[in-house]
Amino acid sequence: MNHYPLWKNLLIMTVVLIGALYAAPNLFGEDPSVQISSSRSLAIPASIEASIATTLNEEGIDFKAIDYTEQRVLVRLNNAEQQIRAKEVLSESLGTQYVSALNLAPATPGWLRALGAAPMVLGLDLQGGVHFLMRVDMETAERQQQERIVDEIRTALRDENIRYDSVTANGRTVTAVLRQADQIDAAVAAVARQNPELGLDSTERNGDTALIARITEESLQDLRQRSILQNIVTLRNRVNELGVSEPIVQQQGEDRIVVQLPGVQDTVQAKRIIGATATLEYRAVDTENDAVAAANSGRVPPTSRLYYERNGQPVLLKKRLIVSGDQLIGANSGFDPTSGSPMVSVTLDGAGARRMFDFTTESVGKPMAVLYIEDRYDPGTGRNRRVEEVISVANIREPFGKRFQTTGLGSSDEAANLALFLRAGALAAPVRIVEERTIGPSLGQENIDKGFQSVLIGFVLVLVFMALYYKAFGLVANVALMLNLVLIVSVLSMFGATLTLPGIAGIVLTVGMAVDANVLIYERIREELRSGNSPQNSIRSGYDKALSTIADANVTTLIASIALFAFGTGPIKGFAVTLSIGILTSMFTAIMVTRALVNVIYGPRKQLKSLAI
Repeated sequence: MNHYPLWKNLLIMTVVLIGALYAAPNLFGEDPSVQISSSRSLAIPASIEASIATTLNEEGIDFKAIDYTEQRVLVRLNNAEQQIRAKEVLSESLGTQYVSALNLAPATPGWLRALGAAPMVLGLDLQGGVHFLMRVDMETAERQQQERIVDEIRTALRDENIRYDSVTANGRTVTAVLRQADQIDAAVAAVARQNPELGLDSTERNGDTALIARITEESLQDLRQRSILQNIVTLRNRVNELGVSEPIVQQQGEDRIVVQLPGVQDTVQAKRIIGATATLEYRAVDTENDAVAAANSGRVPPTSRLYYERNGQPVLLKKRLIVSGDQLIGANSGFDPTSGSPMVSVTLDGAGARRMFDFTTESVGKPMAVLYIEDRYDPGTGRNRRVEEVISVANIREPFGKRFQTTGLGSSDEAANLALFLRAGALAAPVRIVEERTIGPSLGQENIDKGFQSVLIGFVLVLVFMALYYKAFGLVANVALMLNLVLIVSVLSMFGATLTLPGIAGIVLTVGMAVDANVLIYERIREELRSGNSPQNSIRSGYDKALSTIADANVTTLIASIALFAFGTGPIKGFAVTLSIGILTSMFTAIMVTRALVNVIYGPRKQLKSLAI
């Protein structure tokens, strides 16, 4: 009657064992650490490990261990004071080629790490981190739009063979001076097809016929809104792909964005993450002029610009852009099958693919250059510094359009980093940090302590009440409640969900709700006993009849928590995550685990006259 088959007991023991195993890393704490990474995303040589150890020993800084990979080196230290000293020493000794950042590394034993076990991810309010308030530079966005409209008007006029003297921008107005007055109607039609949102007109100026294109207020409002939304998406994609756990990136006001990065204690490193950009531009090479002569004399042809390859060789590129990074819809890093060198495979959108195909069709046998553009954060000035360099110049062998490969990258890490930023997208407008705050680990620890106290107090009060009111059955419920907490922690750890203060509130609420199921079961057992049923029948009936009520109550709460997660943001999501996990684990412990324990204590072979309930 009150007996589980062997497979069900084994299932319960397996779940409990796995839960305890993956919850265990949270008992070992974290090591203050210094993380060393390449400033150019290049592979780190293995010899750096010995160099770091020598430097720390010479400075009298004790360290626990040095974890080396080609992507980063993690130096584990004994306390926060040594961590700060080690960071200063290593930053000076390693130079600008490497970036040293403060970090907190889990002190999980190696055998647990081998099983994939890791501690819970803590949110900004618990773990500490950095908070940025950023302003989107709308003036630059509007200027970029003006430059783009000027280029598009020139292209539209050239495509229709309409001759013009100049195309210039002044504020919200772009003026195109035509050479032939009888072509004004054709010019208006060509520009209208290219940019239907512009207000177009014609006028006579100093005997010349001019096309006037005005940027409307509606288009500017649309530009501002698109700029801030694209920047939010770009920043969110970037920090997600770079591994910052549960970042908060959201709009505040009309032109500001809030960025919170939990666990990041070094503001320089954080600025590198959110401020770094990388994109590609594909341009035709100017083969009619000498790049070396232009570099030596400083006289650059008006239709070209002077750039430099990575080896320092000057190269002249046409001003007219073929395609740019904002027309890339996909990017993946890999290796060129013919040369074995690192490459990025890119995919263009429809408009970009057509422009690339048209250009390569007309330019077979001619060279095309790939221009690499990156904004790098400069710790000395506190600002981003733009770096432009030609990474590849190659002759076009045959026409291509939507998909092709870009080579010339220094390493596989650089290719992977470039592909990451291309996938994340480019910022629609520059951003400026107007406020930054670093939330230290001491504040986070205080929050953790208070949260832990709230859980502990609520937990103990529930345990005392259950033990006094339901006696032996109350003790069974208490065991299940403790297992429930272990399972919640293990699930949060396994899936990398972020624990925040609202998440702790969800756990406290789960502690109270978890015993509801046992209360329903135990009260049903009492009713059965009062009705004259035997103890064994009362146990069976109590669990069977309360099951539907428990399921209904928990499912409705689960639906509400899913809705909170789907439509909420930030702290609300943290609350919804822990509540959802707690509901599922509490149903398992309150029904299956307690029934298994009751079966052991009051098995079918035991002759019972009464129950301690």
